[in-house]
Amino acid sequence: MIDYYSLAPLNSILNAIATVLLTAGFVFIRKRWVRAHRACMLSAFVVSTAFFISYLTYHYHVGDVRFQGHGVVRPIYFTILISHITLAVAIVPLVLITLWRALSGNFIRHRRIARWTWPIWMYVSITGVVVYVMCYRMYPPGYKVPLPAAPGIHSS
Repeated sequence: MIDYYSLAPLNSILNAIATVLLTAGFVFIRKRWVRAHRACMLSAFVVSTAFFISYLTYHYHVGDVRFQGHGVVRPIYFTILISHITLAVAIVPLVLITLWRALSGNFIRHRRIARWTWPIWMYVSITGVVVYVMCYRMYPPGYKVPLPAAPGIHSS
């Protein structure tokens, strides 16, 4: 049986890995190490896709998670969250177009859009980790994680 609650920290780890891969990809292209850049960027795409699948699975099974912080931290959290969500939606077509142009060999147009795609993708990956830390570590959610069933006991 899958522990869906464990997907929240996994999602944060996947965002952190994407951040590292995006950073390495940026450094590699600056050094003109095209193969290393390509490997990092394709890996970042795969990791981000895995994040999205895990994210949807988590929220389908767990539902919404309310932020428990109060006071000045609340508007700070929601500002980060709203910008994160808005840019996460925007980054999907940007990443797909950027990748398509690179894989098609249209490097002039690839560079033109990558200048927008990369910083937005970085922001989304970093703020994904920040949202997790704020919502699950600094101000843990109000839900109770169900205990696993004892061996031999079947739940219906």
